[in-house]
Amino acid sequence: MSDYRKTKLYDSHQSLKAKLVPFSGFWMPLQYSSIIKEHHHVRSKCGLFDVSHMGEFIVSGNNAKTFLQNVTTNDIQNLEAGKVQYSAFCNDSGGVIDDLLVYHLGDRYMLVVNASNIEKNFEWLSSKLIDDVSLEDKSDTMSLLALQGPLSRTYLKKLYPKIEDLKYYETLLPDNNEVIVARTGYSGELGFEIYAPNSIILKLWNEILSLSDDILPVGLGCRDSLRLEMGYCLYGNELNEQTTTIEAGLSWITKHETSFIGSNSMQDNLPSKKLIALISEERAIPRSGYKIFSKDKKEVGVVTSGGMSPCLKKGIALAYVDYEMRLDKEFLIGIRDNFFIFEKTKLPFYKNGTYLKWKTS
Repeated sequence: MSDYRKTKLYDSHQSLKAKLVPFSGFWMPLQYSSIIKEHHHVRSKCGLFDVSHMGEFIVSGNNAKTFLQNVTTNDIQNLEAGKVQYSAFCNDSGGVIDDLLVYHLGDRYMLVVNASNIEKNFEWLSSKLIDDVSLEDKSDTMSLLALQGPLSRTYLKKLYPKIEDLKYYETLLPDNNEVIVARTGYSGELGFEIYAPNSIILKLWNEILSLSDDILPVGLGCRDSLRLEMGYCLYGNELNEQTTTIEAGLSWITKHETSFIGSNSMQDNLPSKKLIALISEERAIPRSGYKIFSKDKKEVGVVTSGGMSPCLKKGIALAYVDYEMRLDKEFLIGIRDNFFIFEKTKLPFYKNGTYLKWKTS
């Protein structure tokens, strides 16, 4: 138990009666009340997440842009100061080392990576460094909060008035306290992520919770169900080093013209599988690892993420199927010695997320 780390908000989570579980090397709050209740609260009002287990790297120097163009799949040339970009690191074979967010902070870039991959990513990036580029791991000195939900801007602008004008995937530049507020998130709702030094994160957490009774602390349980309803990839489930961004449906962040690491292999080899979204009208709950079958009961794939959608009240799943099966409309999932019919559908599963309505506001 002592091997797991604690975020700076660990004591606060305990006092709020959170159920704490090991996650990516940290003790993290799974839930405070119930996952379903917290899920609906984020969809209707807003919830505050502690996601301080995530990693933050700072890249600076005259050749920072050239370096990032080589190691990330998206086109860093299109990333202006004050903007955020979703991207990925790939190995030489095109497999995903990690997915990440890249923040252009004016005089430097901030890379936000998954907690389970911090050490691996830093070592890999260090091995690719070029002259006049500095790489710093700030993960141990920074914390991260996420305020997500349709009411998030209404309340957070009381502390940060400038967020009123932020568009989706835009960020305020660091303030005098080195706080960074960005209009990003993993829920499908209007939301903001707040990066701050460890020294002030408890004060900031309490300030945000005290803004309104509409703001509740929420855990990683509903963070997962929210992202699944949107069809967002999760590293370790949909993404890994044996899976390319093309196979994962992330061609929109895969800019081969930049010749990023892994690009040549990806272009030279056909995909072997394809990520699809499945939904069922039957009372069937798919889980990660369940096998996917064709209509004639031939095994053709596997569920990577699945569950009962709290909003749709239907079983939903993200799954990889053999590439030649990608155009089929209907599949079977084996659940407890039975076969249940699942239809392929377009993402997101949940189509009323407020991030869409506010996307260009």
